[in-house]
Amino acid sequence: MAETNLLSVLPFITLLLAIAVMPFAAPKWWHEYYHIVSLTLSFITAIYYLFISKGINILHSFEEYIMFISLLASLFIISGGIFIGLKGYSTPLRNVLLLGLGALLANVIGTTGASMLLIRPFIQTNKIRITSFHIVFFIFIISNCGGALTPIGDPPLFLGYLKGIPFFWIIDKVFLKWLVVNLFLLVIFYFLDLRNFRRQKDEVGQMEKETGEKLEVKGTFNFIFLAIVIGSVFITKPLFLREFIMIVAAILSYKLTNNEIHQRNQFNFFPIKEVAWLFVGIFITMTPALELLRTNSNALGLISPTQYYWFTGLLSSFLDNAPTYLTFLTASMGTHNLDVNNVQNVMQFIAEHEKHVIAISISAVFFGAMTYIGNGPNFMVKSVADNLNIKTPSFFGYIIKYSIPILIPIYTLVWWLFIV
Repeated sequence: MAETNLLSVLPFITLLLAIAVMPFAAPKWWHEYYHIVSLTLSFITAIYYLFISKGINILHSFEEYIMFISLLASLFIISGGIFIGLKGYSTPLRNVLLLGLGALLANVIGTTGASMLLIRPFIQTNKIRITSFHIVFFIFIISNCGGALTPIGDPPLFLGYLKGIPFFWIIDKVFLKWLVVNLFLLVIFYFLDLRNFRRQKDEVGQMEKETGEKLEVKGTFNFIFLAIVIGSVFITKPLFLREFIMIVAAILSYKLTNNEIHQRNQFNFFPIKEVAWLFVGIFITMTPALELLRTNSNALGLISPTQYYWFTGLLSSFLDNAPTYLTFLTASMGTHNLDVNNVQNVMQFIAEHEKHVIAISISAVFFGAMTYIGNGPNFMVKSVADNLNIKTPSFFGYIIKYSIPILIPIYTLVWWLFIV
């Protein structure tokens, strides 16, 4: 196979810039044609690969995309059939408890499942005083950092599990890192929310007098479909049987759910359509970028856990964190002449180079929160919020105002405490 050319990365860079700039520079045009942009850039990359590898890499990327979007779509549709109504005081403490619960739940039903289940009630309970930072911290905690404890929690860890890393190995090794990151985020959120709450306390108090405290849950039979989807995650053969089960569960859930529940959730398919169109472009166009990383890992001089922590983090911020995790795990094992597709080699590697695996694992999960495209649920949560007319930060606003000043200091502390 011919060597991947640097120019082949241009469609991916173009797509990232379009996602970052066009919603701000030309929102109407982007809303109408974003799928055309994504497909066009995907087509350019696909044509390139047809000439240099007969399309093998692109077919593999498309398989991964089918797996990715089937999980996200099924969890989105099924959770849209569960109505959770929260009424009463949206106090900072109650918000912290909800976010903390979501962080734990993310390890049971995945960051996507937890995000789609809780984003609407979170917005509803804060509707009088909802701001951008509410959505951002929801993405930080529930859509990303909360899911670092189990292979179900976040796609990168599930890929590691499929390669042979024991299911409960990760929770034993990362629990303290998970606790530090999420506690810091919850504390920071609490004080930001406390200031917001004090500004609008009278208005929130009036709502409490009118409605009282109330918890309402409808469509509970859909938890059965959620369980089916989560259980099917462990099916690996034959190819696409898992995805077939997920889609069937989603269709049955949608058909059996009362229209009233969908209406109360303000459910529609636009968020998942947006994610589906944009991420097909991301998965296809990022193929040469990942290939360049894979083939030039030795040239990068990556040796220490520190280097893998920061490099994996940097790339997980702008590439989907699941393939980025697998790329750096493969590169790290390759430098020790070990094969990531050999279970015995994987077991040997985690025994002899435990810190490397820990650094790559937590970095892929945590840094997925750095941008809207670092992890699938991020863009989905933003799309749900936008669809409900909640103001969210722009692509660069998210990074500059929130990710860099809040996440980087916390991740640096984790590096200093646990990776060095």
